[in-house]
Formats: sequence, C-alpha cells, structure tokens
Amino acid sequence: MTMRAEEPQREDLPTFSSLVGEVMATAERFGHREHVHLTWLAVSRCGVDTAIELVSAGIQNTARSAGMPQKYHETMTRAWVVLVGHASTESSTDDFTEFVARHPELLDTRLLMRHYHPSTLASAEARLGWVEPDLAPLEPAVSASS
Repeated sequence: MTMRAEEPQREDLPTFSSLVGEVMATAERFGHREHVHLTWLAVSRCGVDTAIELVSAGIQNTARSAGMPQKYHETMTRAWVVLVGHASTESSTDDFTEFVARHPELLDTRLLMRHYHPSTLASAEARLGWVEPDLAPLEPAVSASS
C-alpha cells in the first residue's frame, strides 16, 4: 500500500485533509485562527512530534498543489506546532473555543516575533529547515489563563 506524504504512518491517525475538512466545517475562510485550530486538532490527536510531521507535510503539499512551494516555511510551521503543543499541555479541554480563550496569544499572528528576530525568520535557512529561536525559547510564550 502506498501512502501519500501528508498521511501519518498509522492508519488510526487523522490525515491533513480530514483535519482541514473538520476546521472548515465551521469556518468561512482559512485564516490564522483556522491554522491554529488545525494545529490544535493535530496535536490533540497525534502528539507534538507527529503533528509536526502531519502539519508540515500537509502545508507543503498544499503549497505545491497551488503552484507556490515557496510559501512553505519550516521554522514557522514547526514553531507554531510547538507553541500550540505547550498550550495544550497546560489546558485540558476538548473545545477549541475554550482553548483559545485560555490562550489568546496563539491568535496573535506576531507571536513568533517574541522568539525570533525578523531577519532570522526571513532567512533561507529558516524557510528550508528548523532554526532555534534566537530571542527567547518557545516554552514560556504560552501560559494558562484563569
């Protein structure tokens, strides 16, 4: 059996396409909030390591299919999965709206600027591979709200 790159190796895990479908069932467009929602679903169902693979492959495939492979950014994708993963460990909820209410910083599109210089994220190295944060570690960025 041949598996597509966007699918995890275990049959019981979701595909990127199924997660997108689930997110879009309640959304009008696929913006930042929907990216965070998809990432939260992936982390919740697969764990951070598998979610990194799933989300990365899915976004890469989507960008290639749209004829814009340069839109994929490895460091940004992985950093967002890690941030959502840290928040998920602090918040035990199965409701995305409740999750983002506890972690509104995840809806801030500039959140990565707390961790990376803009020039670092703009580099080819960061676009093509993982680059460690150069301002602050990713872990403390997300804190549970009461």
